[in-house]
Amino acid sequence: MFWPSRAQNSQQDYLDVHNAARAQVNVSRIAWDDRLAAYAKNYATQRMNDCQLMHSGGPYGENLAAGSGDFTARAAVNLWVNERQYYDYGSNSCTQGKECRHYTQVVWRNSARTGCARVQCTNSPSWFVICSYDPPGNYIGQRPY
Repeated sequence: MFWPSRAQNSQQDYLDVHNAARAQVNVSRIAWDDRLAAYAKNYATQRMNDCQLMHSGGPYGENLAAGSGDFTARAAVNLWVNERQYYDYGSNSCTQGKECRHYTQVVWRNSARTGCARVQCTNSPSWFVICSYDPPGNYIGQRPY
């Protein structure tokens, strides 16, 4: 008997999208880190009652997303990666009025490890997703790659 996989939203789902984006700009692969995943899960659990996209203020780089329906790990990371269109490498800046710093964190050369978590919001039919990065990226005046 065949049982369909329920592994969607796995570590590999997060890593696949991160590493595909990093490969496009010749940045080394990012690895999963259980310590970062535990940190992300702890913070996501704290946010699940309101699902506000507020950063934790912790020591790691951080990307946050929220979405409704079947908002998967891949969908969250793709949301960040799709900001690439708003990043100008030459000026090392985002298009005016657009966000691109989630993308630059995904491809930040020195960020070697990530850990992510996804929780269902209790106040709405939405999902809260966080990925933490170590070392953190997005240092002012530095290019991501």
